[in-house]
Amino acid sequence: MNIPNILTVLRVLLIPIIILLFYLPFKWSYLACSVVFAFAAATDWLDGYLARRLQQSTPFGAFLDPVADKLMVAVALVLLVEEHSNLWLTLPAAIIIGREIVVSALREWMAELGARAQVAVSNLGKWKTAAQMTALVILLANPPLATVWVGLGYALLIVAAGLTLWSMVNYLIAAWPHLSPTETK
Repeated sequence: MNIPNILTVLRVLLIPIIILLFYLPFKWSYLACSVVFAFAAATDWLDGYLARRLQQSTPFGAFLDPVADKLMVAVALVLLVEEHSNLWLTLPAAIIIGREIVVSALREWMAELGARAQVAVSNLGKWKTAAQMTALVILLANPPLATVWVGLGYALLIVAAGLTLWSMVNYLIAAWPHLSPTETK
């Protein structure tokens, strides 16, 4: 275990704490939940930076890091969909979670074919992640009321969902030659 891997494991361990804080019946629980989520999101950036800087990349970290990210985002989206219960949050959440399933399966399939590099993470994914994480921090910090902050959170989540679809289409286009059937005659 090295520092980047410890940070990744910490991110997974913070998920139950995020859930607990979200459901506590106190005014401050939304903000506390958001702060813990923001801290966990920051460890995602930090563990990658440290792994590269300290040359401590490991197979365990390469496996767990994206899993931790997807778990954290999916849990936050599920909590918010339940709490907000509207189209403006549910549709982007379904798009984001669905895309993660599709792209994870696509990457696994492409790895089996030895073409994993064709579906590597792009800069578009970094913009999507920034919009998504900012939206989630804002939405987790606020009760489901019609406020400017909640509106901004919805808007950023919709932007993240749009970028999510765009990046998924790019991945599918890159993988299409490997996915399309070839003639056997």
